[in-house]
Amino acid sequence: MAPNSLFAVLLRSPWWISIAIAAAMAGASRLALPAEYVVFGAMGGIPFVVIGVVAAWRQFKAPSEKSVVATLEAVQAMSWREFSAALEAALVRDGCTVEAIKSPAADFAATKGTRVSLVSAKRWKAASLGIEPLRELHAATQAREAQESIYITLGEMSDNARRFAGEHRIRVISGTELAVLLGRQAPPRKA
Repeated sequence: MAPNSLFAVLLRSPWWISIAIAAAMAGASRLALPAEYVVFGAMGGIPFVVIGVVAAWRQFKAPSEKSVVATLEAVQAMSWREFSAALEAALVRDGCTVEAIKSPAADFAATKGTRVSLVSAKRWKAASLGIEPLRELHAATQAREAQESIYITLGEMSDNARRFAGEHRIRVISGTELAVLLGRQAPPRKA
């Protein structure tokens, strides 16, 4: 689905907006159509009801802002060893087979079925993300003939990095998505 299509935007919006659109379509059908066609006009709102239900389910399952902040603070306090272990465990929980890679460009090869993703996370604590680590990851993905590139960061991306990631279909995981990937709570720090 295109990220700026009507349904994609509604999936990111509060669930009740889609339901309100469906109700408005039903009301407009009742006002504008002859009685025998009202049902058919109202049925045009069914996709909006479905989108509203999906959006409600996603919003119900999403972690709270407080939980996301707590998880990201715990991640920020982790050492590389702790973070890489938590990330590997999260990928395994998602059904991937994970192989550590000794490469400056990528840290893991995550395989799910026949799909291989290269994951880079070593610079997860960097305050800002430039284009160079993304170039390295893209080159490593091509060299290994992997199907996907994933970059993990807590920092902000520069405009050039964001554009490069979009052009080369590099999935950047940060913020709420990172908190969800690692679970609602990051593992406790070892003393």
